[in-house]
Amino acid sequence: MTALRIGVKTSAMGKPVCVIVGVGPGNGAAFARRFSDGGFAVALLARKLELTNQLAAELPDAKAYACDVTDNSSIERAFGAIRQNLGEVDVLIYNAGSGSWGTVEEVTPRDLELALRVNATGLLVSAQAVMGAMKAKKKGSIVVIGATASRRGGAKTAAFAPGKAAQRSLAESMARHLWPAGIHVSLIIIDGVIDIPSTRARMKDKPDTFFLKPADIAETAFHLTAQAPSAWSFEVEARPFGETW
Repeated sequence: MTALRIGVKTSAMGKPVCVIVGVGPGNGAAFARRFSDGGFAVALLARKLELTNQLAAELPDAKAYACDVTDNSSIERAFGAIRQNLGEVDVLIYNAGSGSWGTVEEVTPRDLELALRVNATGLLVSAQAVMGAMKAKKKGSIVVIGATASRRGGAKTAAFAPGKAAQRSLAESMARHLWPAGIHVSLIIIDGVIDIPSTRARMKDKPDTFFLKPADIAETAFHLTAQAPSAWSFEVEARPFGETW
């Protein structure tokens, strides 16, 4: 499967352009590698450039950009630079997501505001930066990386769950509005622990089958962007096959 199913080649490198917002050593890096392998020029967005600069050096036609999704102007600057350097965006992967853990007695208003800004407001501003060009060519894909916390408020997710719930609602609203314009908005609900060194170190007793592999999640995201319009998916779940749910 190649990126050519996405549509016209728009980047300065003669490739379609994929932007990954929120690139860390797990899912974000895996998205970058999968879409690069699929023929995309990739833009890697994160607050700090140490990891993304290294990753960009490893991948063909990849560039790193500093971006803080809690700052609307930072998002707008990053996407402006992407348009200038690479061209209009064909695929947006919104992987930014964070929140403080704690009960309603423990979290602060600032914790809740930050979770909403990272998970929902950042998605809104990022999507608005790309949807105009996508609408003009009647083609594009926006993949949002969500969490099961969006469906339930756990006792210790008093800040995180509302942020993810707002993100899910926004993604669904975007899909209902943008699908008829040819823009495929989809959501991946992550249900499980991501397989990265830090989680392995904390959960040494867990078997390999307990963890979600970033490369496999990236394959799911890539598949969503290549779906035929007659059978688009909005929400898909990603969990280890052995998990009880």
